[in-house]
Amino acid sequence: MKKALIGVTIAAASVLGTAQADDVKVGFLGGFTGAIESLVPPIYDGAQLAVQHVNDQGGILGGRTLVMPSGDTACGDAAITQSSADRLINSENVTAIVGALCSGATIAAANNVAVPAGVVMVSPASTSPALTDLDDNDLVFRTVPSDAFQGEAMGNLLISKGIQEVALAYVNNDYGRGLADAFEATFEAQGGMVTARAGHEDNRADYRADLANLSAGGSETLVVMAYADGSGQTMLRQAWEGGFFTQFVGGDGMVGSGLITAVGADAMEGTIFTRPGTLDVPGTAVFEELAEGTDVNADGTFVSQSYDAAFLLALAIEYNGHDGREGLNEALRAVATAPGETILPGEWEKARELIAAGEPINYVGASGDHEFDDAGDVPGAVEEMVVENGSIVSQGFVGM
Repeated sequence: MKKALIGVTIAAASVLGTAQADDVKVGFLGGFTGAIESLVPPIYDGAQLAVQHVNDQGGILGGRTLVMPSGDTACGDAAITQSSADRLINSENVTAIVGALCSGATIAAANNVAVPAGVVMVSPASTSPALTDLDDNDLVFRTVPSDAFQGEAMGNLLISKGIQEVALAYVNNDYGRGLADAFEATFEAQGGMVTARAGHEDNRADYRADLANLSAGGSETLVVMAYADGSGQTMLRQAWEGGFFTQFVGGDGMVGSGLITAVGADAMEGTIFTRPGTLDVPGTAVFEELAEGTDVNADGTFVSQSYDAAFLLALAIEYNGHDGREGLNEALRAVATAPGETILPGEWEKARELIAAGEPINYVGASGDHEFDDAGDVPGAVEEMVVENGSIVSQGFVGM
């Protein structure tokens, strides 16, 4: 975890059980261990920056302190996810949850704990199309677009680059399958060919047999829908060492600097990634300025989306007028939807005064203008990233 920035005292107090009875609690549920553990600290920092902004500008619900207890999911371990969600909801008594991050964890936490308890969840990172059709009583939202959108953008991107044949590997869970299906449908509709396709289980030590089967189709390009600290890392390293493929492509779960260190800069040079991008809205530049001088990486994967999830939930609680769970989903839609006075990142005091005066507000966030549809989904953009000289460098938005 990064050093103290943003509400470390708050976080420590909640972990130690010393938070005051009148604190308002919004939980954070993320994969602090497991396949995305190197991506999670910056995402958590983004949410904590929103907490800091609330508390530095007068607090919530008449001056109460907003705190954010956290729980681990190990990126989808069902038992760990359910235990952490149960603790946050039934022991910590959180009003709402930022998270989870891995799609399978969000689905498990929602189905088994949050939805039965009437708790709103806003994920900044769960991209599986399966969330769209979740039977969630309008309680599960996300500030990141569905992989139905990212997969389509990736398929079109590779065709535009003249890549006509690929082998497709994906981690066998909601995230991997969803992104792989969306990509393959678009890629083949545009004239591309998936020469071989195979799902795999995460956290195995050896994927050489899988790679041999995938490479037998004759493609030089391997597309991997997995995780930077899990099977994706191992698969790319062994693909390079074994000479199975010469070109690599990955989805958002693979976008981490630790992947380059683990696999090697030479092996990763020219690797193409896609990830949900930050739309060029007024809140984007504001968030970048707010992050300066802190340890928050404003450009980090899912960081701006995490800030937005936490700030939106705080706005919804203030709008709802109490820290209970009933009606929070309706309040969330109200503060995120036009018309209303525009609220940008960090503008907590302005929002609080408008809410107190009975005026409508419309949050325009760090990662986009989050107009939730009936399923709790948002539109968005997909960003192309390429490894150049050992760094992951943005190439702009796909198709823009």
